[in-house]
Amino acid sequence: MNSCTDPKKTGSEATATGSTQEIPALFERRGELAKAVEWPRTRAKVDDLQNKIRKEPGDVKPRLQLAVIYLSEARITGEHPYYYPAILAILDGVLAMDPKNFEATTFKSSVKMSQHQFAEARELAEKARQLNPSNAYVYGVLVDANVELGNYDEAVAMSDKMQQLKPSLESYSRASYLREIYGNYPSSIEAMKLAVQAGLPGSEPYCWSKNILGHLYETTGQLDEAEKQYAGILSVRPSYAFALAGQARIQKARKEYAKALATLDKAAGIMPEFSFHEEMAEIFALQGDREKAQKKFAEVVTMLNEDARSGHTVDLELCKLYTKTGQLDSAKVYGLKEFGKRPKNIDVNHALAWVYFNQNNLEKAQEHMQIALKTGSKNPELLQQAGAIEVALGHVESGNKLVAQARKINPNVVL
Repeated sequence: MNSCTDPKKTGSEATATGSTQEIPALFERRGELAKAVEWPRTRAKVDDLQNKIRKEPGDVKPRLQLAVIYLSEARITGEHPYYYPAILAILDGVLAMDPKNFEATTFKSSVKMSQHQFAEARELAEKARQLNPSNAYVYGVLVDANVELGNYDEAVAMSDKMQQLKPSLESYSRASYLREIYGNYPSSIEAMKLAVQAGLPGSEPYCWSKNILGHLYETTGQLDEAEKQYAGILSVRPSYAFALAGQARIQKARKEYAKALATLDKAAGIMPEFSFHEEMAEIFALQGDREKAQKKFAEVVTMLNEDARSGHTVDLELCKLYTKTGQLDSAKVYGLKEFGKRPKNIDVNHALAWVYFNQNNLEKAQEHMQIALKTGSKNPELLQQAGAIEVALGHVESGNKLVAQARKINPNVVL
């Protein structure tokens, strides 16, 4: 679970001549991930690139290629506390040699995005866009950053531009996410199907988009369809832990708790992902085992704090976690901290609204919920919680309407 362990190096570390900066090593995959078909090729390619860097320390190209591989490895392994600082070290080395390097600026914005440093990610991506306004990748980062900062109109404009430049898995998946934000699930599902069709079967991006498609089916109560997506991923990439977590959520929805815990245990053995452990804690709570649930929730806090030490912003995650554990004062502290950075984001306002509702501060809850609903999102949990707030305020008719709307989208939703 501790993903900050010293990686077993797969090649000797390359040191740039005339520079004290070491090129970080590849993190050795373990278990199921080490069985993936691309792993031997990845190791060989990294060794080759590190040799090139040693021979030509002034050439930025192999450094950038290494950064691309490490970005992919971060996604595949979930070893974010190791990889994100490592990638930033490589990119900062490139930018020290070539301050206006487009690729380094763009990749750095992508890492900042992954670390939830959204304002900095947007700033870097804008800088990259000025260097090269016809590159689709940078518009993808601008879509993501603007969504997280709550600039939804700007995100749509960036997504449209990305589609014009290069219809691809990346552009279709972003269009899908925006359609979901604006409350159109059927259209969101169609766009994500296009993303899956555009992907290379078995590749990480293909599995990622197919997993999101599964989650969209899950959110709209289509559990059998969701199950097909997760099984389809695991048939081509058995080590894809997020698909196992998807299967576990379906097992949980069907009240097959022992099965769900075993599936999550398998997923957690592949990748140190906090959400797998959070799901386990929720299942322990559903089984009535409060002690086990509390212990597991405490493990999740430890994991999130470790992420935070490596530069990852986790305030929203901690806000939601502490709401679940009933530590509402802590939840509010983290929620307000995140709200200070992104007051227009619908997810941040949704989380804060629910903290205030649980603290019985209904006016504040309603204030934040109105912002959370501003895009017309039809997320069933959001609608159900908005309904609960309205009912508590005495607006029974409008509250019940929201709850009915939530149940229409997903009959399985429970508050």
